[in-house]
Amino acid sequence: MNRTYTAKPDEIDQKWFVVDAAGVPIGRLAGQVAQILRGKHKPTFTYNMDCGDFVVVVNADKVVMTGRKGDDLIHWHSGWPGGLKNVSRADLLEKDSVKLVEKVIWGMLPKTKLGHATYKKLKVYAGPEHPHAAQNPQPLTIGKN
Repeated sequence: MNRTYTAKPDEIDQKWFVVDAAGVPIGRLAGQVAQILRGKHKPTFTYNMDCGDFVVVVNADKVVMTGRKGDDLIHWHSGWPGGLKNVSRADLLEKDSVKLVEKVIWGMLPKTKLGHATYKKLKVYAGPEHPHAAQNPQPLTIGKN
């Protein structure tokens, strides 16, 4: 009889990966980074456990948007009366590319306690340098086409 494997907390091995986002479409980057964060690339993936890896995204200011997605607006509400805000994706990429990459990757993660814990393992930097060299992150390539 075959049984479904369930990961135990002491069996989870979390690694560090570094992703260069220069020239990569933002949706492709977000989809693949979200899978690494959740741990879906591992054969020991368990839905109710945080078995994913840490991901460091560098060069977030050089990410690209295909088509006319830069014209689309991102909406949010501040919680105060009259607090409806919006900004285009192209403006947000120009002004704060780190926030845009984080927002797109968060959109691909589950909106639960486990999703919040998974999101905390994401580190995004606008330039090529990052302060996580002590963790010895392995380079991870994401397709550009």
